Amino acid sequence: MSGFGSAAPALAADVTVFAAASLKTALDEISAKFEADTGHSTALSLAGSSLLARQIALGAPADIYLPASPEWMDYLQTQDRIVPGSRLNLLGNKLVLVAPKQSARAITGFEDPVLFEQLGQGKLAMAMVEAVPAGIYGKSALETLGLWQDLAPHIAQTDNVRAALALVAAGAAPLGVVYASDAIADPRVTVLAVFPAYAHDPIRYPLARVRGAGGPAAAAFHAYLQSPKAREAFVAAGFDVIAE
Repeated sequence: MSGFGSAAPALAADVTVFAAASLKTALDEISAKFEADTGHSTALSLAGSSLLARQIALGAPADIYLPASPEWMDYLQTQDRIVPGSRLNLLGNKLVLVAPKQSARAITGFEDPVLFEQLGQGKLAMAMVEAVPAGIYGKSALETLGLWQDLAPHIAQTDNVRAALALVAAGAAPLGVVYASDAIADPRVTVLAVFPAYAHDPIRYPLARVRGAGGPAAAAFHAYLQSPKAREAFVAAGFDVIAE
């Protein structure tokens, strides 16, 4: 079971996972396999990493935290909410510029004037640029490439990266900045360009167990996320698996 932005899943589960919205496709598959293999039920609460971290800090009943930025894991560690020794960097990702597949125009790079022709009078969909990791990475990349000043007035900010993807997929925004894994998840969008790695901090998804919650089932899911079955699902969804 999964839901966007919910601090408390409607039904009790053996393991409650708070994870970045960009992980929905992979975690839906992995949690189903985990339930089939172990008999333990899971509940996924998917939202912006910052929102989830604040909910956990306030005592929300999470067993596992998997954000899209080390910053918010650091925050919970300062709040003493993370089980010591359970943290590791699990995944990496790439940042891409997407457009609706039916109206996309080919561009040769971020300096191509066709990019602004594609935007026209429309909006550039991005997750919140001061709070949500995808938006923070995106703003940094646009600044590095010298595009932020021109594009800032045209940005439509969303609560999480999947909401930005949805705007582009629906044709409500002619351009969007999302993760490569998001672009794979929706066939209605196409990738116009991949942001160079030097343009933003490395995209890392740290994994940890939340202190004071869960038990054997939570520990089992923490381990399962590092298993070959989980790795296969993450790779298929467009992530880089970096955990050893």
